[in-house]
Amino acid sequence: MYELVVIGAGPAGMTVVVYAARKRLNTLLISYDLGGQPLTTAGVENYMGYQFIEGPELMQKFEEQVRQSPSDVKTEIGQRVESVSRINRGFEVRTDKGETYQAKAVIFATGKRPRQLNAPGEKELVGKGVTYCAICDGPLFAGEKVAVIGGGNSALEAADDMIKIAEHVYLISLTSLTGDRILIDKITNADNLTMFLEHEVLEIKGEDRVEGIKIRDLKSKQEKEFDVGGVFIEIGLVPNSGAMKGVTTLNRLGEIEVNCANETGVPGLFAAGDVTTVPEKQIIVAAGEGAKAALQAHRYLQRLKQ
Repeated sequence: MYELVVIGAGPAGMTVVVYAARKRLNTLLISYDLGGQPLTTAGVENYMGYQFIEGPELMQKFEEQVRQSPSDVKTEIGQRVESVSRINRGFEVRTDKGETYQAKAVIFATGKRPRQLNAPGEKELVGKGVTYCAICDGPLFAGEKVAVIGGGNSALEAADDMIKIAEHVYLISLTSLTGDRILIDKITNADNLTMFLEHEVLEIKGEDRVEGIKIRDLKSKQEKEFDVGGVFIEIGLVPNSGAMKGVTTLNRLGEIEVNCANETGVPGLFAAGDVTTVPEKQIIVAAGEGAKAALQAHRYLQRLKQ
C-alpha cells in the first residue's frame, strides 16, 4: 500500500509530487498525460520566473523536476482513474487499464478540460491560433483580428480583454448573450467589436496557423467567412471529476468541494487545482494549491502514524 496516490499530472498534480518527495512519502502518480491544460496553451506570460514561455515548455520543466524526485515516487502514465473507493485503512484506486492501487491518502488533481466546439479545424489548430484561455494567450494576438466564441461571462470577459488590444473582435454565439448585464454593457459600444448572435461556427480555417473562420446564421442560414488570426473558444470548462461522483461532494458545476486546507468531506481524500471549487483557474494558482494539498496530506499521514 502506498502512503499517497496522486491522480492527475497538470500543474497541481506535479507540484504535489515534488512536495511529497521532499517529505519522503511513498507516492504513486497516476495520469493520462503529463502537463494537462497548459499543453494547449500557446504562451504563458504570467507565471513567475518566466517573462514568456510556451505552455508545453513550462510543463516540460515541471516534468523534469518530477523525474528528478527521489526514487520512492513512482509514475503510471497513460491511465485514467475510473473510481476511488474507501477500504480498510485507506483507499482503492481503479484505472481504465484494469489496474488497482491502494493508498492511505489520495490527492485528486485532474483539472478541467475545455468544452469543445467540435468544429472542423479546431483540433488541428489548437496551440496554433485556437486557444481556450484569453487571459493566458490574449496578449499574443495584439493588433490582430480575432474571434471569441461564446455568449456567457467567460466569452464576454474575453471579448472585453481583446477589444483593448486587438484590431477587431468578432463575438460569435449560438444564442443571445447570457452573461451579466454589466459585462454586456462594457463591450456593446466598442468600435472594434462585431457581434454575431444566434450563429454557429462551421469551420476554423488554416494550415499551420489559424487564418479564418466560417459561420452560419441559424435563422437565415446565410454563411459568412472572414479572416482572423486567433480563435478564443470560451464556452465553458468541464471538470474531470467523474471518478469522484458518489465519493465526496461536488458543486453544481461538477467541481470538488474543498476547504482552505484542500480537504474534501472524506478524511484522507484531498483535491487541488482546477477540478476543485477554488476560484481563479490559473497555472500559478493550481501549482500553489498542489503544494498546500501535499503538505496537508503529509500532516494527515503523520497523524495516522501517531
